[in-house]
Order: sequence, then structure tokens, then C-alpha cells
Amino acid sequence: MDCIEHSSEAGSGECSAQLVESGGFYGDGRCYKQASPPRCGGGSRNTSPIGRGGSRNTSPSRQKVVKTKPRGLDEETLATFGKAVHADVLMEDSIWAMLPEDLLHEILARVPPFLIFRLRSVCKRWNSLLQDSSFLKFHSSVPSHGPCLLTFWKNSQIPQCSVFSLPLKTWYRIPFTFLPQWAFWLVGSSGGLVCFSGHDGLTFKTLVCNPLTQAWRALPSMHYNQQRQLIMVVDRNDRSFKVIATSDIYGDKSLPTEVYDSKTDSWSVHQIMPAVNLCSSKMAYCDSRLYLETLSPLGLMMYRLDTGCWEHIPAKFPRSLLDGYLVAGAQKRLFLVGRIGLYSTLQSMRIWELDHAKITWVEINRMPPKYFRALLRLSAERFECFGQDNLICFTSWNQGKGLLFDVDKRIWSWIGGCALQSYNNQVCFYKPRFDASIY
Repeated sequence: MDCIEHSSEAGSGECSAQLVESGGFYGDGRCYKQASPPRCGGGSRNTSPIGRGGSRNTSPSRQKVVKTKPRGLDEETLATFGKAVHADVLMEDSIWAMLPEDLLHEILARVPPFLIFRLRSVCKRWNSLLQDSSFLKFHSSVPSHGPCLLTFWKNSQIPQCSVFSLPLKTWYRIPFTFLPQWAFWLVGSSGGLVCFSGHDGLTFKTLVCNPLTQAWRALPSMHYNQQRQLIMVVDRNDRSFKVIATSDIYGDKSLPTEVYDSKTDSWSVHQIMPAVNLCSSKMAYCDSRLYLETLSPLGLMMYRLDTGCWEHIPAKFPRSLLDGYLVAGAQKRLFLVGRIGLYSTLQSMRIWELDHAKITWVEINRMPPKYFRALLRLSAERFECFGQDNLICFTSWNQGKGLLFDVDKRIWSWIGGCALQSYNNQVCFYKPRFDASIY
């Protein structure tokens, strides 16, 4: 796979991969890297023309070591995320050539999915890995590669997609030309699947795809087939997924809630959401419950997937909250992210967590002022916020980078790269998996 890594403001690179007819990526694995220039020490230096033109001592003991930071993260997270580089270990071909096939599949199943495409060029046997049921079985039993950021946009009406791997700290370009030429937008991602909604020119459509296997399909039409607020949830244990459609995004309150179940391949109609006025179109799914912000009645509306009914939670919002986003965390945690303050000089970004017992929002962190000023240079500037597994990501329309916050580690870090520089980008968290089925 031809890979060209170039430095950005946050030190990230972008890697492009091409898809062959069999549904994978190919290449020779070449990778070019441009390192940042070495920093000079605090002592004096010889700047005379004679000193520059003379001979230099290039012995290893006198050479300076060029230190580079992890790709995609800034200097402040180097100590936390950086890993030591170990020398390559020579392995005997005669030993590894006799490796049992099941053991080989178990080893390859633990390789990050983006690197599997490079390994497929080794031999015909490895090229057919994605069609091997034994490999997919092992792959489904191992933990996920880790969270990634998926960015989607259209360039001259051609779908484009790039994925930033947080564990590998690298951008990867994934071809999205396998999708139909419809006017659609990103809904979200869950369990390795990505959901889109839009129009095919005649009717409202919802489609689900697996970016790694390039498989996709359009879901059946809803009973009340109108443009809705959608969210997708994948159950990996049951090997199924559901899509929840709430109210009409244009304010039609008479539409009932509908739920699609992949096991029955059909939509079921449920209760109409009793809320009169929504605060935001953003939803959060946490612990088999769907949450939305409402002004009337004030607080949250919660939809229970097991009963198909809506409930009102009277959790009052913090004072002077300008804009709020609900973010689902791990282990039943629900966060509220938003700006506080009426004037630009006094504004700050804060994070609250819902105390389910007391039904109150408890502040757990604040964005440092230097990050807030860099993310939102204007008081009226818009931003997007989304999360997964106690990771919260902020993106701004006028900034070519994203800001990541780890709730557990309490670490802030920048994510840069050309995939975040387009004003019409749509971004969500994504966990790549080969075994994620669209049926």
C-alpha cells in the first residue's frame, strides 16, 4: 500500500489505500516519512561561514538524535501515548512456515484491520483471509482494534472517507465509491457498521454499510417514510443491529417512533414522543436507552428500547448554558457538553455527568482556556461534539483539526490532518471490524 505520511499542525499523516476488485486494498507497503527538524540545544553555536564550510565530526557519539512526536497527537501527550521502538527480530522461515493454520489465523486476527490489507499481498493464502470463516471466527472473538475517527464528505459529488486510528496515530483513506450516488449524509456508526440516510431522488432512504468489506444495503422503507432523526445500535452478541427513528427533524410531532430490527428485516411502530420542543437534534444511546434534550417539558426525554415507551427525566440544565450536546459514555455514563457564559471573554467549555440517582448534572471537567481559544476563536462559532467509550471529540467548522478528551485519563490532545480541513465534513467514532454483518 502506497503510504505518504506528511507532518501537519498536530503531527499527523495521511495514508491512502486503493481497493481492488476483490474488495480489499493492495500495494507494496512503501512508506515515506518526513521528520521534523532537530532542535538545537541551549549552548552556543558556530555561525561563521568558515565554521560551516569546514569538516564536521559525524561520529555516532557526536550526532544529535532527531526526536519526533507521535503522529496525530501533540507534544503534551507524548509521554502517555508514545511507545518505545524495538529492533526487528529475525525469525526462522523454516519454523514459521510450519505454523498450524488455526494458530496463524489467531495471530492474524489480532493484527489491526488496516494492516491486514498490506499482509494480503504476501501470498494467495493470505489474500483470501477475508473470505476464510476460520479467520473471521477468531477475529470476532478478539477485542476491537480500538476507537477511530471516521470523516465523511463529498468531493464533486463523489463520496470520500478517511479514518484516523487512535492506536496507530495514522490517517487512512478508504474508498467509498461502492455507495450509490444518492444525496445522503452520515447518521453514525456502531459495532463496525456505518449508517447513512438521504434521498435516492424519489423517496427517503436509510442504508447500512461495512467500510472494510465494502458491503452495503438499503433498509426497507418506514411506515411513515419521512426524513427523521436516526440512530443505529449494534448488538455484537446477538449479531444484529437496530435503527431507531424518532421525530421529524423539521418539527412534525405527530410521527410515531419506529424501530428497525435486522433479525426481522422490518420496522415496528411505537409511541409518539410526548416532547413539545426539542433543544437539539443530537441524541445519545446509553444502556439500552435513548436520550434527547427538551425545553418542554424541561429536561430529558428517554426512550426505553425494551418497552418501546418514552419517559421524562426532570434534569435541569446548568445555568447560562449556550449550546449542549449529549454524549454517551461507557458503563451507563451520560455526559452533557456545552458552553457557559453570555460574553465571549467569559465563555468556557464544560463537561457534566448525569447523576441518575439525584437526577442532576455534576460538573466533572472544564476545557483549558488555551484549547478553548484555539478551537473557537469567535463567540458565535459553531462546533460539533460526539463521543464513545468515555472519549469526547470536539470539531470546529473553521479549524482543520479536532480536540480529543479522555474522561478517565483527563487528557486533552489535538488531532490534525487534511481529513478534518473540509468545512462540510461529517465525523463520528468508528470501530473497524471485518465480521460486522449488514444483515
